Amino acid sequence: MTTPTNRNARDRWILWLAEGFGSGRLKPGPGTWGSLVGVGWILVLLWIGNPWVYTALILASIPVAVAACSAAERILGRHDPGSVVLDEIVAMPLAFAGYAVHWTLGTGQLPGLAEIRLWWPFLVVAFVLFRVLDIWKPWPIRRLQNLPGGLGVVADDLAAGLLAGALVWCSVYGLFWWRLLKG
Repeated sequence: MTTPTNRNARDRWILWLAEGFGSGRLKPGPGTWGSLVGVGWILVLLWIGNPWVYTALILASIPVAVAACSAAERILGRHDPGSVVLDEIVAMPLAFAGYAVHWTLGTGQLPGLAEIRLWWPFLVVAFVLFRVLDIWKPWPIRRLQNLPGGLGVVADDLAAGLLAGALVWCSVYGLFWWRLLKG
Protein backbone atom coordinates (compact mmCIF):
# COMPACT_ATOMS: atom_id res chain seq x y z
CA MET A 1 0.00 0.00 0.00
CA THR A 2 1.29 3.46 -0.85
CA THR A 3 1.19 6.31 1.59
CA PRO A 4 0.11 9.83 0.65
CA THR A 5 3.72 11.01 0.61
CA ASN A 6 5.06 8.38 -1.79
CA ARG A 7 2.24 8.40 -4.36
CA ASN A 8 3.27 9.34 -7.86
CA ALA A 9 1.46 11.98 -9.91
CA ARG A 10 -0.59 9.35 -11.77
CA ASP A 11 -1.87 7.82 -8.49
CA ARG A 12 -2.71 11.26 -7.11
CA TRP A 13 -4.66 12.10 -10.29
CA ILE A 14 -6.54 8.77 -10.17
CA LEU A 15 -7.44 9.33 -6.51
CA TRP A 16 -8.57 12.90 -7.26
CA LEU A 17 -10.91 11.53 -9.94
CA ALA A 18 -12.10 8.46 -7.97
CA GLU A 19 -12.67 10.60 -4.88
CA GLY A 20 -14.96 12.87 -6.85
CA PHE A 21 -12.58 15.83 -7.19
CA GLY A 22 -12.16 15.86 -3.42
CA SER A 23 -15.83 15.48 -2.48
CA GLY A 24 -15.19 11.96 -1.19
CA ARG A 25 -12.98 13.38 1.53
CA LEU A 26 -15.78 15.57 2.94
CA LYS A 27 -17.44 14.49 6.16
CA PRO A 28 -19.97 13.39 7.13
CA GLY A 29 -21.37 11.17 4.42
CA PRO A 30 -18.84 11.24 1.56
CA GLY A 31 -21.30 9.30 -0.63
CA THR A 32 -23.84 12.07 -0.25
CA TRP A 33 -21.26 14.69 -1.18
CA GLY A 34 -20.29 12.60 -4.20
CA SER A 35 -23.95 12.32 -5.18
CA LEU A 36 -24.19 16.11 -5.06
CA VAL A 37 -21.30 16.24 -7.53
CA GLY A 38 -23.39 13.77 -9.54
CA VAL A 39 -26.18 16.36 -9.60
CA GLY A 40 -23.64 18.73 -11.13
CA TRP A 41 -22.86 16.04 -13.73
CA ILE A 42 -26.60 15.85 -14.52
CA LEU A 43 -26.72 19.62 -15.00
CA VAL A 44 -23.75 19.48 -17.38
CA LEU A 45 -25.45 16.72 -19.38
CA LEU A 46 -28.69 18.72 -19.51
CA TRP A 47 -26.81 21.87 -20.50
CA ILE A 48 -25.44 19.98 -23.53
CA GLY A 49 -29.10 19.38 -24.37
CA ASN A 50 -28.88 16.34 -26.63
CA PRO A 51 -30.53 13.10 -25.39
CA TRP A 52 -28.10 10.98 -27.44
CA VAL A 53 -25.10 12.77 -25.97
CA TYR A 54 -26.67 12.43 -22.48
CA THR A 55 -26.91 8.68 -23.01
CA ALA A 56 -23.49 8.34 -24.66
CA LEU A 57 -21.71 10.26 -21.90
CA ILE A 58 -23.42 8.19 -19.20
CA LEU A 59 -22.35 4.99 -20.96
CA ALA A 60 -18.81 6.30 -21.54
CA SER A 61 -18.46 7.31 -17.88
CA ILE A 62 -19.13 3.77 -16.63
CA PRO A 63 -15.91 2.07 -17.81
CA VAL A 64 -13.93 5.15 -16.73
CA ALA A 65 -15.45 4.82 -13.25
CA VAL A 66 -14.78 1.06 -13.09
CA ALA A 67 -11.14 1.59 -14.06
CA ALA A 68 -10.62 4.54 -11.70
CA CYS A 69 -12.33 2.77 -8.78
CA SER A 70 -10.25 -0.38 -9.39
CA ALA A 71 -7.07 1.69 -9.39
CA ALA A 72 -8.16 3.60 -6.27
CA GLU A 73 -8.75 0.32 -4.45
CA ARG A 74 -5.23 -0.77 -5.39
CA ILE A 75 -3.70 2.56 -4.35
CA LEU A 76 -5.58 2.72 -1.03
CA GLY A 77 -5.29 -1.01 -0.32
CA ARG A 78 -8.99 -1.40 0.56
CA HIS A 79 -12.11 -2.74 -1.14
CA ASP A 80 -14.68 -0.01 -1.84
CA PRO A 81 -13.06 2.74 0.26
CA GLY A 82 -15.58 5.26 1.59
CA SER A 83 -13.71 8.17 0.02
CA VAL A 84 -14.17 6.73 -3.49
CA VAL A 85 -17.37 8.36 -4.77
CA LEU A 86 -16.99 8.33 -8.56
CA ASP A 87 -19.51 5.47 -8.51
CA GLU A 88 -22.16 7.79 -7.03
CA ILE A 89 -21.31 10.52 -9.52
CA VAL A 90 -21.77 8.33 -12.60
CA ALA A 91 -24.94 6.72 -11.21
CA MET A 92 -26.83 9.96 -10.44
CA PRO A 93 -27.79 10.64 -14.10
CA LEU A 94 -29.44 7.21 -14.15
CA ALA A 95 -31.54 8.18 -11.14
CA PHE A 96 -32.74 11.28 -12.99
CA ALA A 97 -33.11 9.46 -16.32
CA GLY A 98 -36.67 8.37 -15.47
CA TYR A 99 -37.75 11.99 -15.52
CA ALA A 100 -35.44 12.99 -18.38
CA VAL A 101 -36.95 10.27 -20.58
CA HIS A 102 -40.48 11.37 -19.64
CA TRP A 103 -39.71 15.00 -20.50
CA THR A 104 -37.92 14.06 -23.72
CA LEU A 105 -40.80 11.87 -24.91
CA GLY A 106 -43.23 14.70 -24.21
CA THR A 107 -41.24 17.57 -25.69
CA GLY A 108 -38.69 16.00 -28.03
CA GLN A 109 -35.77 17.45 -26.03
CA LEU A 110 -34.09 17.05 -22.67
CA PRO A 111 -35.26 19.19 -19.76
CA GLY A 112 -33.46 22.49 -20.17
CA LEU A 113 -31.78 24.51 -17.47
CA ALA A 114 -34.12 27.40 -18.36
CA GLU A 115 -37.06 25.24 -17.23
CA ILE A 116 -35.44 24.08 -13.97
CA ARG A 117 -38.32 25.57 -11.96
CA LEU A 118 -40.56 22.91 -13.52
CA TRP A 119 -38.43 19.84 -12.91
CA TRP A 120 -36.17 20.51 -9.90
CA PRO A 121 -38.53 18.64 -7.52
CA PHE A 122 -37.99 15.47 -9.56
CA LEU A 123 -34.23 15.99 -9.36
CA VAL A 124 -34.55 16.18 -5.56
CA VAL A 125 -36.70 13.03 -5.53
CA ALA A 126 -34.15 11.24 -7.73
CA PHE A 127 -31.34 12.33 -5.38
CA VAL A 128 -33.16 11.17 -2.23
CA LEU A 129 -34.27 7.85 -3.76
CA PHE A 130 -30.76 7.18 -5.00
CA ARG A 131 -29.20 7.90 -1.60
CA VAL A 132 -31.74 5.71 0.21
CA LEU A 133 -31.20 2.82 -2.21
CA ASP A 134 -27.42 3.26 -2.20
CA ILE A 135 -27.29 3.17 1.60
CA TRP A 136 -29.95 0.50 2.13
CA LYS A 137 -28.80 -1.69 -0.77
CA PRO A 138 -31.86 -3.95 -1.11
CA TRP A 139 -31.48 -7.28 -2.86
CA PRO A 140 -30.06 -7.72 -5.50
CA ILE A 141 -28.13 -4.43 -5.26
CA ARG A 142 -26.18 -5.64 -2.21
CA ARG A 143 -24.97 -8.74 -4.08
CA LEU A 144 -23.50 -6.62 -6.88
CA GLN A 145 -21.03 -5.16 -4.39
CA ASN A 146 -19.35 -8.57 -4.28
CA LEU A 147 -18.23 -8.34 -7.89
CA PRO A 148 -14.45 -7.99 -8.15
CA GLY A 149 -12.60 -4.68 -8.05
CA GLY A 150 -14.05 -1.50 -9.46
CA LEU A 151 -16.87 -3.43 -11.12
CA GLY A 152 -18.28 -4.23 -7.67
CA VAL A 153 -17.75 -0.65 -6.51
CA VAL A 154 -19.67 0.77 -9.47
CA ALA A 155 -22.29 -1.93 -10.23
CA ASP A 156 -24.27 -1.55 -7.00
CA ASP A 157 -24.54 2.21 -7.53
CA LEU A 158 -25.61 1.77 -11.15
CA ALA A 159 -28.32 -0.63 -10.00
CA ALA A 160 -29.44 1.83 -7.30
CA GLY A 161 -29.48 4.60 -9.93
CA LEU A 162 -31.53 2.50 -12.36
CA LEU A 163 -34.01 1.54 -9.64
CA ALA A 164 -34.29 5.16 -8.49
CA GLY A 165 -34.83 6.21 -12.12
CA ALA A 166 -37.59 3.63 -12.51
CA LEU A 167 -39.25 4.85 -9.30
CA VAL A 168 -39.04 8.45 -10.52
CA TRP A 169 -40.60 7.36 -13.82
CA CYS A 170 -43.44 5.67 -11.89
CA SER A 171 -43.96 8.75 -9.72
CA VAL A 172 -44.22 10.97 -12.81
CA TYR A 173 -46.87 8.74 -14.32
CA GLY A 174 -48.63 8.34 -10.99
CA LEU A 175 -48.77 12.12 -10.68
CA PHE A 176 -50.03 12.39 -14.26
CA TRP A 177 -52.88 9.92 -13.64
CA TRP A 178 -53.72 11.45 -10.25
CA ARG A 179 -54.04 14.89 -11.85
CA LEU A 180 -56.05 13.45 -14.74
CA LEU A 181 -58.49 11.66 -12.43
CA LYS A 182 -58.69 14.65 -10.10
CA GLY A 183 -59.86 16.77 -13.03
